[in-house]
Amino acid sequence: MLQGFKDFIMKGNVLDLAVAVIIGAAFSKIINALVESVLMPLISALVQAPNFDQFAVLTLNGNDIRFGVLLTAIVNFLLVAAAVYFAIVLPMNKMIERRNRRLGIEPEVEPVAEDVALLTEIRDLLSAQRGGAGSVTNGPVADGPAGPRI
Repeated sequence: MLQGFKDFIMKGNVLDLAVAVIIGAAFSKIINALVESVLMPLISALVQAPNFDQFAVLTLNGNDIRFGVLLTAIVNFLLVAAAVYFAIVLPMNKMIERRNRRLGIEPEVEPVAEDVALLTEIRDLLSAQRGGAGSVTNGPVADGPAGPRI
């Protein structure tokens, strides 16, 4: 049992995951600072409120239903997502693209799946048997006098 645990811990993915969690926790402080100290104050200046918590409060049998709290959470999520995309993902993709161009690495082209290639070949053979042009459709299967066409 201990050997199995040791093997599990020593796998590359577990170590990679541990490093990712640690780096993610450290990086979340940067993203939170950007959102809380830069983006939210800009939005607060525009709408003249620090958040939307008091927006659309409905009182029902003495209980407050606060739709604004949900709106604040959604706005915060979108700001964090935008900050991560524009501050990390986009620059990283550009850096990788420039490095690949410099090294002469071409972007990978997704290969056609075997089943798609096989179906395309079958369609072309059926088209040739029926007399060529006009019998192949690019849309869904069509019923005609000879039955369904591919």
